Amino acid sequence: MNLYGLIGYPLTHSFSKRYFTEKFVREKIHNCGYDLFEMQSLEDLPQLLKKHPDLKGLNVTIPYKQEVIKYLDDLDDASAERIGAVNTIKVFADGSTKGFNTDYYGFRQSISEWMDRRGEACCNFKALVLGNGGAAQAVKTALEDMKTEYKIVSRQKSSDSLLYEDLTQEIMESHLLIINTTPLGTHPNVDACPEIPYPWITKGHCLYDLVYNPTTTLFMKKGFDQGAAVHNGLKMLEMQAEKSWDIWNSEEEMWSV
Repeated sequence: MNLYGLIGYPLTHSFSKRYFTEKFVREKIHNCGYDLFEMQSLEDLPQLLKKHPDLKGLNVTIPYKQEVIKYLDDLDDASAERIGAVNTIKVFADGSTKGFNTDYYGFRQSISEWMDRRGEACCNFKALVLGNGGAAQAVKTALEDMKTEYKIVSRQKSSDSLLYEDLTQEIMESHLLIINTTPLGTHPNVDACPEIPYPWITKGHCLYDLVYNPTTTLFMKKGFDQGAAVHNGLKMLEMQAEKSWDIWNSEEEMWSV
């Protein structure tokens, strides 16, 4: 049995387990399983690897995408090393581990396809990235590679970020692409959303939410009510999951967009 799984805390729901379980059935992939490994501390990761010698790969979710790096033997230069966050771990036959970031791939591909269908390109927008956690690191790197100017908006001000209360009408009107990388609005907390000044959103705005459950988050609904185009994170999740599968099952260590 080849075993794969997800680590994070809490794991109250899991896109990954359902996705891969259905994939194994749909594509007639035998002798494979996908489990949830909820852990309150990453200090439990080495023991998990020892306990399950059949583990071939892991996905990493909130809140461990950055913290997990120090527990790994190696990082992929093209993704995790450059981004500073890991969402995919490959476990080699000798038990060694290597971190990758497929969030980058999923976000870049999905937003590019969305913009292309709209006859737009990301490089024609200035963006606001809401949140500054592990998922945001992949989004920022993708935006930089797509030549898209952006500002970070966070609850904690830093030299390279704004506070939510710093968002003026001028900033909102000049940054027409708004990307939510926070978990705000995720089921079951569907009445939550990032605290941006929604009345200044217009029909020229595009709101992309990395959250996929519910399908239409409060962030998206508030934007849609102002005339903005909206998009959720389901396609990104599907794309990053498939890239994870490719990495786990490739004999090569190379990773590329």
